[in-house]
Amino acid sequence: MKRSIGVLLLATWLIITGLAHILHLSFSGMGTVMAILATASGVLLLLGL
Repeated sequence: MKRSIGVLLLATWLIITGLAHILHLSFSGMGTVMAILATASGVLLLLGL
C-alpha cells in the first residue's frame, strides 16, 4: 500500500502533537514547526499527493 506524503506529514503532526501534550514537551519554535507541518500536509492532501 502506497501512502501519500500528505498523509505521512499529517500522521507526523498528529503524533508530535499528541506526545507534546501527554509528555509536556516543548521547544523554542515548536509552534512554527507544527504550523509548517500542518500547512504542508493540508496543501499536499488537497493536491492529492
